[in-house]
Amino acid sequence: MTVAGDEAPIAGHTVLVLPGWQNSGPDHWQSRWELLHGYTRVEQHDWDRPLRGDWTARLEDVVLAQRQPVLLAAHSLGCLLAAWWAAHSAHTDRVVGALLVAPPDIERDDLRQAIPGWAPPARQRLPFPTIVVVSGDDPYGSLQATSRLAADWGATLYNVGARGHVNAESGLGDWPEGHALLRSLATGHATAGVAP
Repeated sequence: MTVAGDEAPIAGHTVLVLPGWQNSGPDHWQSRWELLHGYTRVEQHDWDRPLRGDWTARLEDVVLAQRQPVLLAAHSLGCLLAAWWAAHSAHTDRVVGALLVAPPDIERDDLRQAIPGWAPPARQRLPFPTIVVVSGDDPYGSLQATSRLAADWGATLYNVGARGHVNAESGLGDWPEGHALLRSLATGHATAGVAP
């Protein structure tokens, strides 16, 4: 999906970038979007030992500091952060949409042990339009588990095919396809889902 103007920043909104566990490196699409478009990363105190309460409080502070409507661009554990924040914040009306890319299956035994304190994830319907991006061969979450999360969140599901964890190793570059999805949330014309 490519639309004219996808390479331009999204005007009239603040885009908050929510990386996952261990942060996003320079070749990750989130980092590239920050450089290209001036989007704002929500910096966390400890990327290696993520505490759900601390990360949620930090996101709350950053959202409250914004003067424009907010779009969330989350990857991996950042997706679970967005959902947990939405379940506990009184300020979700400040967010007009969320692009949640490759949420992990945090209830899987290996991930539950590697990243303690994040299971179970929040599963309530999200109060803003949401697109969940899935990959057919994501090592951290099966299509079944991710699709179930998307359904619980009331999100549109968008399948990018076999793209691993939809990260730097996926070879996405600036990922204009993802930016088009984010733009569709800003304009209120979220794309229809593509079935896995």
